[in-house]
Amino acid sequence: MAVSLNILIVALSLSPLCLSSKAYESGSYLFPQYYDHSCPKAQEIVQSIVAKAFAQDPRMPASLLRLHFHDCFVKGCDASILLDNSGTIISEKRSNPNRNSARGFEVIEEIKHALEQECPETVSCADILALAARDSTVITGGPSWEVPLGRRDARGASLSGSNNDIPAPNNTFQTILTKFKRQGLNLVDLVSLSGSHTIGNSRCTSFRQRLYNQSGNGKPDLTLNQYYGSVLRKQCPRSGGDQNLFFLDLVTPFKFDNHYFKNLIMYKGLLSSDEVLFTKNRESKELVELYAENQEAFFEQFAKSMVKMGNISPLTGARGEIRRICRRVNHAAY
Repeated sequence: MAVSLNILIVALSLSPLCLSSKAYESGSYLFPQYYDHSCPKAQEIVQSIVAKAFAQDPRMPASLLRLHFHDCFVKGCDASILLDNSGTIISEKRSNPNRNSARGFEVIEEIKHALEQECPETVSCADILALAARDSTVITGGPSWEVPLGRRDARGASLSGSNNDIPAPNNTFQTILTKFKRQGLNLVDLVSLSGSHTIGNSRCTSFRQRLYNQSGNGKPDLTLNQYYGSVLRKQCPRSGGDQNLFFLDLVTPFKFDNHYFKNLIMYKGLLSSDEVLFTKNRESKELVELYAENQEAFFEQFAKSMVKMGNISPLTGARGEIRRICRRVNHAAY
């Protein structure tokens, strides 16, 4: 397959290696050594608990990675997704993207408890999410990167933001790209970060439309491989079975690799929001082809884009707080 050198250069250079200019302007400077003196064992503690969780549940790394995405796309990377309902907070856990699907909260709380024992009121829940996402990628065979740290935790949540800002499985390509651009992310970030669907599961309710009524005409999505569609229909009927789980990558569902992109080329992307990367835009199609052929290019760009995503509107300085328990704010702060 001929992929021009220009595409490779675009893929590996469009996302900045470290922090956006917006971050410098606002003074929200995050850096990997943030806890080196205040909590030197922080990263080791996160890594060990993620490893334990993975050993108990091979689905957990995908769930932890998803929590970081769903956190950062709503008000920035501030751990707002972890907050439970309270007198003043309507939890993001009840939003359409998160209800009955967001999971891994107990692992984050276990990490937080261990860190509070080691170095009280020091490591934020937002930073725990960022580190757990990196460690989840590594433990399943994906790339590693230095995680810029120093985020603080929000004192509020946004149910409407969670409902409106997180890309949905049935969004059009343009809508998804627009939601990424609102966060300061570009098309290269969109394609590479979508590659996180190389691990994890999705529910029948998230793609049923593709199987039976993609365009309102009672017909399946023509960009879905027919045989694959017939297999999916056996476990995802027209009605019922909403919570039935399906691998996002049917080839290597627990391994972080580039099979996700190979699947798209064969029209075997599970979600409409996956397959449109190959069928609806020439530039994204070329990136899909590049990453399907060159796993190293995918890994390198994924790491860069994760750093970039992790720097969406962090709370720093005196803003926010360091929550003692991730699911609720420190009431003493009021």
